[in-house]
Amino acid sequence: MDYLYDDNRIYSVDDNMILLAEVLFPARDQSRVDITHVFVVPELRGQGVASELMLRAYQFIKSQDLKIVAKCPYAISWFKKHPDYQDIVINVKTKV
Repeated sequence: MDYLYDDNRIYSVDDNMILLAEVLFPARDQSRVDITHVFVVPELRGQGVASELMLRAYQFIKSQDLKIVAKCPYAISWFKKHPDYQDIVINVKTKV
């Protein structure tokens, strides 16, 4: 699957430009972003796409020297399952 990167979004579309998957992380302020939404079309669920989106979001956000506030339930759950990626997560809810 190919992913496209915007300032506050990573996503994938099919050949007809129909959205297949996305993670949204709008800026909260100059040093933080909120992960607000993770979406995968039903046909691709259960194949690790959402987890891959989260990893890509983490890597991208970290490369921008930003911190994460996880707002989306999936993002919170993902960070709880992946404590190695909590180094830039600042909301206490995701700490193990």
